[in-house]
Amino acid sequence: MRLLASTAACVLFSTVPLLADPLPSWNDSDSKSAIIEFVDSVTEEGGESFVPEDDRIAVFDNDGTLWSEQPLYFQGIYALERLAERAKEDPSILTSDARKAAAAGDMEGVMAGGMDGLIDILNVTHSNITVEDFKADSYEWLTTAQHPTSGLTYAQMTYAPMVELLEYLREEGFTTYIVSGGGIDFIRTISQEAYGIPPAQVVGTEGTTRYEVKDGVPSVIKDGGVSFVDDKEGKPVGIERFIGQRPIFAAGNSDGDFQMLEWVTAGDGPRFGMIVHHTDGEREFAYDRDSSIGKLVKGLDEAAERGWVLVDMANDWSTVWTGQQ
Repeated sequence: MRLLASTAACVLFSTVPLLADPLPSWNDSDSKSAIIEFVDSVTEEGGESFVPEDDRIAVFDNDGTLWSEQPLYFQGIYALERLAERAKEDPSILTSDARKAAAAGDMEGVMAGGMDGLIDILNVTHSNITVEDFKADSYEWLTTAQHPTSGLTYAQMTYAPMVELLEYLREEGFTTYIVSGGGIDFIRTISQEAYGIPPAQVVGTEGTTRYEVKDGVPSVIKDGGVSFVDDKEGKPVGIERFIGQRPIFAAGNSDGDFQMLEWVTAGDGPRFGMIVHHTDGEREFAYDRDSSIGKLVKGLDEAAERGWVLVDMANDWSTVWTGQQ
C-alpha cells in the first residue's frame, strides 16, 4: 500500500507544472520582488489594487534602458559611420566642425558641438531618403555592424532582463510602449524583432517629413531637422499625444526620463517607477553622474523618496546581453 501511495503521489506531483520564473535573468533581489509584487497586485481580480487591462499601460525608455547607449547612442554611431562613407564620395559635404569630426571618427569633437552639431550630422545622414529606404538601411546596420567593445551586433545588445520584463508584462495583460529620445523611425526599424513591440507602439523624436509622388511612386521623404523632441519634458507630452492616457508603469535610466517617471507615478491608484542604474563596468558600463551620455543625477538622488525602484545592474541581473544567451 505504501508503494502504491508513493507511486500515486509521484504521478500527481509530476503532472503539476512548477511555476516558471517570469524573470529568469534577474537575481533574487528586492528589485525583482518589487516588480512581481506590483504585477500581482494590479492583476488580482477583486483585489484592492486591481487595474483593468485597458489601463495597464507600461512605457520604457530605449537607450540605456532596453539596449546599451555607450560610448554613444547607437543612432549617433550609425549617423557618424554613414557620414564618413558619404564624405569619402563627396568631401564637399564637410562644411562644419561637427561634420569634419564625424568623418574623422572623432566622437569627442562631435560631442563638443552639442545638440546643434548632432542635428547637423543628422541633417546629412537622415534626409532626402524615403522612410522605407531609411528603415531598410538602419536595419541592415543594426543587424550586421559590430559594437566597438562588445563584439556583438548592435541588435544583440538589448538587455535580456528587460526583454523578459516586457514579455512578462504583456503576459499579464499590459500593453508595452517605447518612449524614447531616439529617432522614431530608427527604433521602429527593429522594435518588433528586438522587443516584441510593434512600430505603432513606439514614441520617439521625429524629424520633418514630406509626401511626394515621383515617377508615379508615392513616398514619405525624410527632410532632416527635428519637428518633435521626445526627451525630458517632451516625454509626458509625447505619451499624451500618441498614447492618450497616463501609464501605470514607467522605466528609464537617466535624467532625460525623470519627467516621464514623475508624471506617471503622480497618477491615482497603483503606480510603478523604475530606473536602470548602470553599475556594471565589467559586463557593460558603469556611469551615472559624470557621464555625457545617460547622465543620472536627479533620479539617483530622488528615487528612494519617490518610491522608484533603482535597479542595480551589477547585482540585480544574472545576464546582461540578449545576444549572449
